[in-house]
Amino acid sequence: MSERIVTVDIGGTHARFALAEVADGRVVSLGQSVTLKTAEHASLQTAWEDFGRQVGGPLPRAAAIAIAGPIRGEVLKLTNNPWIIRPALIEEKLGVDRFALVNDFEAVGHAVAQADGEHFLHLTGPDTPLPPSGTISIIGPGTGLGVTHVWRGGGGYHVQATEGGHIDFAPLDVIDDALLKALRQRYRRVSVERVVAGPALADIYATLAAIEGRAVMAMEDKALWALAIDGSDSLAAAAADRFCMALGSVAGDIALAQGGGGVVIAGGLGLRIKDILVRSGFAERFRAKGRFAELMASLPVKLITHPEPGLFGAAAAFARSHT
Repeated sequence: MSERIVTVDIGGTHARFALAEVADGRVVSLGQSVTLKTAEHASLQTAWEDFGRQVGGPLPRAAAIAIAGPIRGEVLKLTNNPWIIRPALIEEKLGVDRFALVNDFEAVGHAVAQADGEHFLHLTGPDTPLPPSGTISIIGPGTGLGVTHVWRGGGGYHVQATEGGHIDFAPLDVIDDALLKALRQRYRRVSVERVVAGPALADIYATLAAIEGRAVMAMEDKALWALAIDGSDSLAAAAADRFCMALGSVAGDIALAQGGGGVVIAGGLGLRIKDILVRSGFAERFRAKGRFAELMASLPVKLITHPEPGLFGAAAAFARSHT
């Protein structure tokens, strides 16, 4: 028997809500999402009540909640969001009897495990579906760099969140060397998140400008991404290509470390730059693993294109634990 639930994806700027139907460990359907600004709501409870008013009826007494932050301790503090969530009070505050609470990138892992093939865009490697068994590595550039993996086997799957975004950055050419040198002036240790996350584009841009002896005006990464995507600034476009090359390198390293039989690029930024990714040096850098180049070339690499992977994945996590 299917069950209706509220599924929620809470980020730093927005909280997305939707109604979903789940049954037998899977998501049956996902309704239209409603996006609320976190800055305009005092708490998850008031945002939940606002969503209830917008759908115009009593909400289901079950919730799936994905949050941008670690799921540890009695008080959860979200990344770039002033809301505070106390898991012990969720049932009382939201008026639910059951809930699932997961990290936002763990939710993406569930989305990868359950999404249909139509929600994946081929990037490189053999143009075949993701393997039905074994490990799938998932890398998601956004404000930070999310890394997780899904293991499939025995008719089921398991999602394992990791802190793989904080491994050391390994430069491969002189431009990477220059970028590392520039970053080490600010950070004693340079992790891949400093190079393969949305804010990194500004540092890559500044490094390329320095190599060419250009004086450029400092810009926020969002403005630079807009210039790179529309192609109106050649240096920003070059920085975006270098970003994609670094993403390819990191994705390949993660796949080697996790024994992945397939790789998925996720995250809002990945979807936004999909046209750049397929034209960039991403694929070449993904394969550039020396003696393991042939192995890397045999792995299917996809971009998840589901419009709401956080909402879908949170609902999938609930379905796995409660149905």
